[in-house]
Amino acid sequence: MRWRSYDDYYPAYVSVAERRAKAAREMDKLRKKGQVVSPVVIEGRKIAATFWGKAWCEHLESFSDFSNRLPRGRTYVRNGSVVDLQILPGKVTARVAGSSLYTVEITIQSLATAHWKKLCGRCAGQIGSLIDLLKGKLSDGVMQVMTARDEGLFPTPAQIEMACSCPDYAGMCKHIAAVLYGVGARLDLQPELLFRLREVDHTELITQAADVSTLTARTGSKRKTIAADQLSDVFGIDIATDEPVPPGEPKTRKAKTVKKHRTVPPAKRRLTRPTARAKTPNR
Repeated sequence: MRWRSYDDYYPAYVSVAERRAKAAREMDKLRKKGQVVSPVVIEGRKIAATFWGKAWCEHLESFSDFSNRLPRGRTYVRNGSVVDLQILPGKVTARVAGSSLYTVEITIQSLATAHWKKLCGRCAGQIGSLIDLLKGKLSDGVMQVMTARDEGLFPTPAQIEMACSCPDYAGMCKHIAAVLYGVGARLDLQPELLFRLREVDHTELITQAADVSTLTARTGSKRKTIAADQLSDVFGIDIATDEPVPPGEPKTRKAKTVKKHRTVPPAKRRLTRPTARAKTPNR
């Protein structure tokens, strides 16, 4: 029986530069095979700088299950150890450079249909455009709805399953923590991926706003028509409206403005002489 040496328990230290160089060579091999490789690149100290990226990180850090484990991954994601990150519907896959190249897979439950419809209903008419939504230019009310800790758009710990190929059997190793922060960094560049991850269509939020605007416009036009009818009765004139003619119906000419006959006061009547009777010959 061979006695296990110190190196068996504690592998030789490998610098970050060596790890990244080794991982880069592995990624080049995958690229040559036609696979898409998307590393996480962070400039500066901030992992996320936009609304959606910061909201993702802050949401995860708000849970005690994650708060003590996430910091282990900050250094890894900052130094470029997440050499590939893919955000798919209901799943995040990644490769992280450590002592070896590890594979991370995070499964996230899709957002329930009833939950999504509730979010759309609470945000209806409050989002100006798709650009505003993706840039995070939202009202305080919409932000509170989207980032609600238990009823918002982000997943809870119970909806997340994590796995890593490293020998660390902890629920969340530093490689998984690095990938979770990497998702926040990726949302800075592609916020629409959050909706893809939760398997919902973010354009439905804009559709809800458009439906409300259309309904308001129709209601307003109806009120204008009623007002026109009332004016017609008051002033005694027929007011033409410019309402569009429904398809299939013949177009009619605009009604001309017809004034009602006015009664002329007696003082202003023209005096006329009585018609002279025809003279009859004497018999």
